[in-house]
Amino acid sequence: MEHATAGEPGRSRHPSILLVEDDEVIRRAVALALERYGYRVTTVGDGLDGLELFREQSHDLLLLDVMLPGLDGIGLCRRVRESSTVPVLMMSARGDGLDVVAGLEAGADDYVVKPVDTSVLVARIRSALRRAAFTAEAVAPGSSERRTFGDLDVDAAGLEVFVAGRRVDLTPTELRLLLEFVANPGIVLDRQTLLRNVWDYGWDGDTRVVDLAVQRLRKKIGADHVQTVRGFGYKLRR
Repeated sequence: MEHATAGEPGRSRHPSILLVEDDEVIRRAVALALERYGYRVTTVGDGLDGLELFREQSHDLLLLDVMLPGLDGIGLCRRVRESSTVPVLMMSARGDGLDVVAGLEAGADDYVVKPVDTSVLVARIRSALRRAAFTAEAVAPGSSERRTFGDLDVDAAGLEVFVAGRRVDLTPTELRLLLEFVANPGIVLDRQTLLRNVWDYGWDGDTRVVDLAVQRLRKKIGADHVQTVRGFGYKLRR
């Protein structure tokens, strides 16, 4: 197990990243690159060790390789999602393969393709951390901006979601996605718009990220609330 930290002038707190990658060369190279951007990086090379470290220590983001000994990245992501909404990014050597879909279905927020482009990786990490920071913002006691859609009740100020009176826990990405729909009820939002507004992509991203996030959101709030408009995108039913 390796631990690495780095400082960045002007920052009071350095985001902590848990990197789980079995290739030592890639692990060290990615950790070094992230350190240069001011992140604190802890690395392990085994999925089971990664799960143990996740449970023992607090991290702001998890960066997981798909192919890992002990417990693969997909399984690790699923185990993390059983108890946490921490942002998860997957690393896959096959950007257009089943690995990407499986990782996103397991609850990952995004993915990057190996060999890793540092600028892309850092941009994705920053976006994921911004979404997480948004959902962690303090809300004034008693504040509320509730919107109701059938049995779906969304408190946009308190960042809480209820279905039939039962609170539903969403990941930061899922919550940002739902709030984007709530802000535009009945309006069809295409995938590129959602990538830009939810994932903060300044370039053309993989629309599978959107489709699978919508799929996960439907499982939590009910499939009927988000309608697919074929050839265009998605909209929230009024």
